[in-house]
Amino acid sequence: MKKHFLITAGPTREPLDPVRYLTNRSSGKMGYALAGAARHEGHRVTLISGPCDLDVPEGVDYLPVETAAEMYGAVERYIAKSDIAIFAAAVADYRPAHVPEHKIKKTGDTLTIDFIKNPDILGSARTEFGYEGTLIGFAAETENVEENARGKLQRKGCDFVVANDVSRKDIGFDSSENEVMLVFAEHTEPLPKDDKYQLSLDIIARALAI
Repeated sequence: MKKHFLITAGPTREPLDPVRYLTNRSSGKMGYALAGAARHEGHRVTLISGPCDLDVPEGVDYLPVETAAEMYGAVERYIAKSDIAIFAAAVADYRPAHVPEHKIKKTGDTLTIDFIKNPDILGSARTEFGYEGTLIGFAAETENVEENARGKLQRKGCDFVVANDVSRKDIGFDSSENEVMLVFAEHTEPLPKDDKYQLSLDIIARALAI
């Protein structure tokens, strides 16, 4: 049976002023690979993506967003229509409390900016959005990878979490390869280092098996 996937991908950008923004190193390659793999297997795909320099996979419904708040709103609108939701985007946890109308000028030797917490998109899926489908999160960690991923799984009601060590230089951010572990409530399945598209096919297959 063919399914409808909702997939988030890429970074978000939080404006600091009209010309600057806060972002992260996510290239979006993993999320786009997941979207392409799901579409290749014949499923319908809605891809909600932050700013990426990547080609959108053919046949995928594409919704571009920029900020975490915009991604939250898009997910809130479309998640109920999906059977499987995969949150691969690297979403900013915080945003500036105030964005000035004009460019910040260089004045003193230091600059202090107050930040406020962004809405938790993955954490809202079950609680705020009432989502009852298969829910998969991502955990990009630099230490205690499996432990941190299992904590995220439990806190946010995921069916499993895809975890990887982003402190490694040979995988993860900006790379076409990755090495991940699929963290379930009672066990963990390591997937060996491979092309992100091949890993995506494995992740899609695991999601469909739930």
